Amino acid sequence: MLPWLKAALALLSLLQLVISRPTMTTSPKLKLSEITHRIQQLHSGVQVPCNDTRVAQVSFTDRKLSEQELLCQAATALTKVTRCKKDYEPFIINLQSLHGKRNCSLSNENEIYLRNFLPELGNFTQGMYRRLAKPVAQ
Repeated sequence: MLPWLKAALALLSLLQLVISRPTMTTSPKLKLSEITHRIQQLHSGVQVPCNDTRVAQVSFTDRKLSEQELLCQAATALTKVTRCKKDYEPFIINLQSLHGKRNCSLSNENEIYLRNFLPELGNFTQGMYRRLAKPVAQ
């Protein structure tokens, strides 16, 4: 068989494979998993980027607030990190898509260092992931 025909068939097969796979950004479980994984990657390094930056504290344990509200507050808090914006942009995008991009209120009264905020966010998203992964009892 001609080499260019082989290449064309291989390219066509690859294209068909890519098209047939669902996009990974649509699943809330995958977004939550990606957030948790990125936090772990940041903490495995020498230092969390902009770790001394202060952000608004989000009360992830407040049962009066919905998960969507807490995700919105977390995204809002991270948008205030301007010095290392590129490091935190993936978090913000995933958080915004998870909470539906609605406005939320977040007080700057209590602040926390970013190095302490990220583990709290990771625990929260990991808990959400586990709740989504549980099969629903019928």
